[in-house]
Amino acid sequence: MISWEIVLILFFAAFIAGWVDTIAGGGGLITIPVLMATGMPPQAALATNKLQGSMGTLIASFYFIKNKSVSLVDMKLMILLTLVGSVLGSWFLLQIDAESLVFLMPILLIVMGVYVLLSPNVNDNEKKQRVSVLFFSLVACVFLGFYDGFFGPGTGSLMALGFMSLLGYGMTKATAHSKILNFVSNLSSLIYFTFYGEIYLEYGLIMILGQFFGAKMAVKMVLNKGVNLIKPVVVMVCFIMSVSLIVRQLDLP
Repeated sequence: MISWEIVLILFFAAFIAGWVDTIAGGGGLITIPVLMATGMPPQAALATNKLQGSMGTLIASFYFIKNKSVSLVDMKLMILLTLVGSVLGSWFLLQIDAESLVFLMPILLIVMGVYVLLSPNVNDNEKKQRVSVLFFSLVACVFLGFYDGFFGPGTGSLMALGFMSLLGYGMTKATAHSKILNFVSNLSSLIYFTFYGEIYLEYGLIMILGQFFGAKMAVKMVLNKGVNLIKPVVVMVCFIMSVSLIVRQLDLP
């Protein structure tokens, strides 16, 4: 039996993560430490995180599609190659220690936080497209799908940055499109882990409820407030997550 204290902690951690993940990405850096704090092995925590994280990205994707912020037809190649990358990443995770990528995350997050904070071009206006959709799909989608299947936290932030910096999307549009790909990578990893990994179903189901309410609240705020909400949350999340990871790597109290 899971104690009520654990149930409440899991629910509220998932609620906050669902809200953060929908707006800025990086919710996994909230939920994975919480899952591991319950005594769950690292790989099981990553697998269980995919179960609860899939709900948040599903809710966000549904609302963005319903609002016509994205077109699934236009994204079909991106979706396919993100799925391929995610399956490869999930397979690779079960072969080696996932902690081997942790040292890269603070660097990526700090770079993204500084870019979003200082760049005057990070807004809802469309910019010049730097690469073709084909190149973006073959390189960025496969790489980020692989990363999400292998480790995961921060994927939504990196996907949104890719849409903005490479395809020239405005911030709200990039956030909406990144949720679709994030859902695809979460779902494909979840299916893989269901057959070959270890998922703590009870923990995941509790967190699904939290993700549902957190993501539902966040997506409405994104559609109403756009870049005025997304930009400060992205910057804050990037720096908080990078400091958290650095502290963890240095094993500081």
